[in-house]
Amino acid sequence: MERGSGALVILPTYLERETLPAVVAGIREHLPDADILIIDDASPDGTGRIADELAAADPRIRVEHRAGKLGLGTAYLVGFRRAIAEGYRFAVEMDADGSHLPSELSGLLAAARNGAGLALGARWVPGGRIENWPRTRQTISRLGTAVARIALRSQLHDLTSGFRALRTEWLTRVDLDTLTTQGYGFQVELAWRLERIGCPIDEVPMTFVERAGGRSKMSVGIAAEALVNVLRWGWELRFGRRTSPERDSGPNP
Repeated sequence: MERGSGALVILPTYLERETLPAVVAGIREHLPDADILIIDDASPDGTGRIADELAAADPRIRVEHRAGKLGLGTAYLVGFRRAIAEGYRFAVEMDADGSHLPSELSGLLAAARNGAGLALGARWVPGGRIENWPRTRQTISRLGTAVARIALRSQLHDLTSGFRALRTEWLTRVDLDTLTTQGYGFQVELAWRLERIGCPIDEVPMTFVERAGGRSKMSVGIAAEALVNVLRWGWELRFGRRTSPERDSGPNP
């Protein structure tokens, strides 16, 4: 099979056996020309075995098995490096738990093809919405986004969103080795780094659906990591310390 012809959809998985087949089927329906890379962190529920079965039935699906739960951020870095090395134009981030709708993939890719270095699926913009989240959780998410925007002087409305299409040419301008955070923190750090170097970003309204199966990977530790890092980056931004290796290569918003 010829690689690198267009988009690589990266699906990190951990305890996703209930949702992965439907997500893959949706990608294949709505983005039939894309390749899919499933990165499984030794899920004890058999997700890796299901991924292998999907790959055996579809030559455009590959699976990478990792030895343990190494985290969302490191999984995406594996996918980004493969997308760059194999010549893909776009790398797509997407959850495997059903919270991101495959029917909205074409809109993200259209924005990237129209010039966005980062097409960001956004909940907190006109047209964006959330299904089946309690009001309390929405409030917490909005508050976290507001803190990040203020601390980082960012113009983005949904820094924590994990539904994205990225042009690999822009990923090559980021020192991926220095991206060390996980979960929400990884999404914030990458989007902010790209914003800082002048990457054209288009926030595309998305519908976020609360997962119907499996188990959320969100934890107190991941949330705390994100908050501590955002506040640290904001402090360094204001008091002159170098905040990232790419800082001098683009404008400072």
